[in-house]
Amino acid sequence: MAILPPDPDLTALRVNLARLRGEHGWTYDELAGRSGLAWRTLIDLEHGRTTGSVTTWHALAHTFDVPIEQLLGTLCDDHTPPRTQGS
Repeated sequence: MAILPPDPDLTALRVNLARLRGEHGWTYDELAGRSGLAWRTLIDLEHGRTTGSVTTWHALAHTFDVPIEQLLGTLCDDHTPPRTQGS
């Protein structure tokens, strides 16, 4: 029987995106212009209507000048990431 991983914490991911955008004081339009992403995509990400692609999160990490792990690491906020289990 396969043991499935825990569900990712998508709420934490959305909150992290909103926090970073707020810390920079950027509107959706400003973030769209800086990242090359559509403002509708950004709104949909923050409101949970889409999870985005790796390419989208990669662009956001570069735009915010943070490691992608800082953005995506929040997916494991409600559970222990696999590499730290049993260590």
